[in-house]
Amino acid sequence: MTTLTKLEEIEQAIQGLNRQELSALRRWFIAFDADAWDREIEEDARAGRLDALAREAAEDYKAGRSTEL
Repeated sequence: MTTLTKLEEIEQAIQGLNRQELSALRRWFIAFDADAWDREIEEDARAGRLDALAREAAEDYKAGRSTEL
């Protein structure tokens, strides 16, 4: 008897989805992943983990090493 991991169970469940269910899962996961990314960036910013990047960007801008999009 093989014990499946949670990930393996999820993979099997996804493989059993019909086209409409898979489409709904994709939409849900895209939103879920975007929210998780936003929370991670916000936490990094609060914790100061982005401060060095912000300083570098400001220095590049002041030195004329940036362009408008």
